[in-house]
Amino acid sequence: MNTAIAGASKPKTITAAKAKGKIPSARRAAIVTLGCTKNTVDSERMAGYLRANDFIISDSAELADVVIVNTCGFIAGAKEESVNAIIAAGKLKRRGKHKTLFVTGCLSERYRDDLKKELPEVDAFFGVTDFENVLRALKPDYKYEILGERVRMTPAHYAYLKISEGCDNPCSFCAIPLMRGKHVSRTMEEIEDEIRMLVQQGVKEIVLVAQDSTSYGIDIYGGRTLAALLERVSEISGLAWIRLMYAYPAKFPEDVLDVIADKQNICNYLDIPIQHIADNVLKSMRRGITKRKTNELLDVIRRRVPGIALRTSLIAGYPAESEKDFLELLDFVKEVEFDRLGVFTYSPEEDTTGYPLGDPIPEIEKESRRDAVMELQREISLRKNATRIGKIENVLIDESDDGMYIGRTERDAPEVDNNVIVHSQKPLIVGSFVPVNIVDAREYDLVGNALV
Repeated sequence: MNTAIAGASKPKTITAAKAKGKIPSARRAAIVTLGCTKNTVDSERMAGYLRANDFIISDSAELADVVIVNTCGFIAGAKEESVNAIIAAGKLKRRGKHKTLFVTGCLSERYRDDLKKELPEVDAFFGVTDFENVLRALKPDYKYEILGERVRMTPAHYAYLKISEGCDNPCSFCAIPLMRGKHVSRTMEEIEDEIRMLVQQGVKEIVLVAQDSTSYGIDIYGGRTLAALLERVSEISGLAWIRLMYAYPAKFPEDVLDVIADKQNICNYLDIPIQHIADNVLKSMRRGITKRKTNELLDVIRRRVPGIALRTSLIAGYPAESEKDFLELLDFVKEVEFDRLGVFTYSPEEDTTGYPLGDPIPEIEKESRRDAVMELQREISLRKNATRIGKIENVLIDESDDGMYIGRTERDAPEVDNNVIVHSQKPLIVGSFVPVNIVDAREYDLVGNALV
């Protein structure tokens, strides 16, 4: 990524007045989305605003009058991917494929001034969830209220739903609070209303997401009320699966576990980003938890929700991570045997408290450590998958491919986890639940025969 962009400070918010006047009117819009599932929800909401204001939502940037690139600024690789997407959209604009190019999202929120200098083909830059100013720039007489409508980019049978925005945790490596701001919870009533709307549209699985889902409710209800939220949404008729992601481990509200164990439509699944296990690294990361407390929490989770599938994410190559610390992390992965696991290599982010530590571990070493963790996890995943052979799994069919079907069990979140490859003598309906006899196991896939 360009060094000027990488060294930028957080910019001021652009006003609609600066964008007005030079933006041509348009009726067909395409949104290019980078980054995490939270960004997906933002793009879906933005598309809802556009559609409610008489725009046609296009899947193709080449067929659109307006292209909006919703960027990610989490780590160096995500920044580079976002900049490349803007450059690609800019090339299409110069070729006359579209008239207007906007940039939104985390990268734009944080590096707007530098992006404006380096990417003059962009007509206007906006911050995260700055939907009203986007519309005001395109259509000054836009409608203000759209009652939570979204144009979903996921298959019809599942949807992501944000329960809060922002984060109050002080993690030294993370720039999300700089881009997304403080933690702000949505009300339970608002969340329930949106879920009911999605269920009416045919959604069977809701994936609850946030920057920090376990802090839900602190700001508006005076305490961690995630358990109460799960209780309420589990009562919504027609909702088959509820899945919880991004549960911060420090101060984890253990009453959530009782709800997961009790409610049939809450998946026995939890995404809990641990990041590291060595105490000195956790302290430097400002994670608010120790190795002992982490292991105790994982033991409690597995004891109170038997058979739960645990997903985590880790960071390899953090500046304070010695070779000994890394070996401790490897031992931890080997001992805990997470069901699902991902690893990031450390990326120094300016203006974070970890930035002054520099980036002393060479990239090749960080990648080597990441690869070592993932090689160990492949062995664990294959071994765990092999235990499913001979079992009958309830599989949600996500897609069909030349007579073969791809689905997931409740142990797998969409897009990031394992798949089940399903063979069937009869046609299966995408979005339906099918009993599947598992006959084979691979590192990250199961193979089975539909029992229909």
